[in-house]
Amino acid sequence: QARNDFSNDAHRPLGPVVCISPWNFPLAIFSGQVAAALAAGNPVLAKPAEQTPLIAAQAVRLLLEAGIPEGVLQLLPGRGETVGAGLVGDERVKGVMFTGSTEVARLLQRNVAGRLDNQGRPIPLIAETGGQNAMIVDSSALTEQVVIDVVSSAFDSAGQRCSALRVLCLQEDSADRVIEMLKGAMAESRLGCPDRLAVDIGPVIDAEAKAGIEKHIQGMREKGRSVYQVAIADAAEIKRGTFVMPTLIELESFDELKREIFGPVLHVVRYNRRNLDQLIEQINSSGYGLTLGVHTRIDETIAKVVENANAGNMYVNRNIVGAVVGVQPFGGEGLSGTGPKAGGPLYLYRLLSTRPADAIGRHFQQQDGEGKPDRTLHEQLVKPLHGLKAWAESNQLAELAALCSQFAGQSQSGIARLLPGPTGERNSYTILPREHVLCLADNEADLLAQFAAVLAVGSSAVWADGEPGKALRQRLPRELQAKVKLVADWNKDEVAFDAVIHHGDSDQLRGVCQQVAKRTGAIVGVHGLSSGDHQIALERLVIERAVSVNTAAAGGNASLMTIG
Repeated sequence: QARNDFSNDAHRPLGPVVCISPWNFPLAIFSGQVAAALAAGNPVLAKPAEQTPLIAAQAVRLLLEAGIPEGVLQLLPGRGETVGAGLVGDERVKGVMFTGSTEVARLLQRNVAGRLDNQGRPIPLIAETGGQNAMIVDSSALTEQVVIDVVSSAFDSAGQRCSALRVLCLQEDSADRVIEMLKGAMAESRLGCPDRLAVDIGPVIDAEAKAGIEKHIQGMREKGRSVYQVAIADAAEIKRGTFVMPTLIELESFDELKREIFGPVLHVVRYNRRNLDQLIEQINSSGYGLTLGVHTRIDETIAKVVENANAGNMYVNRNIVGAVVGVQPFGGEGLSGTGPKAGGPLYLYRLLSTRPADAIGRHFQQQDGEGKPDRTLHEQLVKPLHGLKAWAESNQLAELAALCSQFAGQSQSGIARLLPGPTGERNSYTILPREHVLCLADNEADLLAQFAAVLAVGSSAVWADGEPGKALRQRLPRELQAKVKLVADWNKDEVAFDAVIHHGDSDQLRGVCQQVAKRTGAIVGVHGLSSGDHQIALERLVIERAVSVNTAAAGGNASLMTIG
């Protein structure tokens, strides 16, 4: 992508980038972060997880042998609270990439919130965090396939994947049969040292992790929940390591689970078919949005889940782990990450300080030669933008009308594309609008430019209930007024927005970033520009969705397949 799309004069790197990677993928995520930052032209300060520095050291040796200059890539192992905090807090750092917990990601956001780069823009933070990942299974699904996919999703890598299955949602009609077969599969799994081919489940990372997982399991027992633990294990062997038996816990409600349990623990919730909408809403209400699975042979159910669930990666009739770069770009939304997706087309652009306004559109035009994208949703999303352009022309606002045309040509929102993948699998990638964008500007020209960008991706705007926003909204056509919400105080947590565009001076921007960082919930990015600069990066206002469908799935309850 860097070779094909980047030119030296128009694409400029950020500067020194800190890459903080996790222990659960000590080579893949470490090298992926480093490679992306280097490809974008940035020198890298790589801080691997304190549990896995030797793998990172070997990766750096190989990169240096391959020709990366020594001064460009620096390895800095150590503890997060010392080495990591020192790196992120250094004024010379111009970007941070992080994979880990949501709590640590928030700390990093607050750390960089008051800092601006040489152009007066906020320091980029790309954070990929945890998930409360669910799989919805209805009574039309083939139980044998469900069990195979559940076991791999919940217990591979001892459940120590960001994408791992945490909550299995079973339709009441078939729940008993699925649970019975699942317990049988668990009883055949082998716990032990994972360097042996016969072993299915290895240890958790350390004694602290084991203690936390076992505390959760014991807490569920004390609440009266059904807890089932079983595996084939050599008692003497597992005493020598930090092993946790694969565990199945039945919950009364999805809402009982308040945090991610990072280990081989699968929670089960039963649901009534009539309450599927309510179940999807409960999953969305958790705030996490990393992976989600659905097992069904009913097309209407697939459509309902995929269209209404908030998750960056969705999987249909297959397991929910093992995302492949370029096939299933990986990353979540809400509490599960800031975006852009790792292995996706927008990732490198977040690691640049400048790029041509049409760079992303040109990139997609090159890719679209391999297959015709579906633009149906896109045409619906950009209709309000055309309305704003018509209003601008009727009011002789030539610059705004031109900007609307420019944004219309750049917008990729709502366009669905097929990605390459193996036979028997259909992988699609879609860019969708963030729901609400807070627009902060001191004059009408900047506010209208922000509004045009918001409408270009199909989002809605949040304006301060004062000037210039209040009077401007009243002058807009009624259909455009509906795309603007006026709020008295955007600092309150109950005011919903998931992106910010700010026009103004550096001191104002610094204050906005610090205020946004204090909000509870998901990390919200701030796109800062000086007054009069209307080259707004539309990719900052969108999320990415990847859907992987097992098209070879067969079997199931044939009598249910025609039911809507």
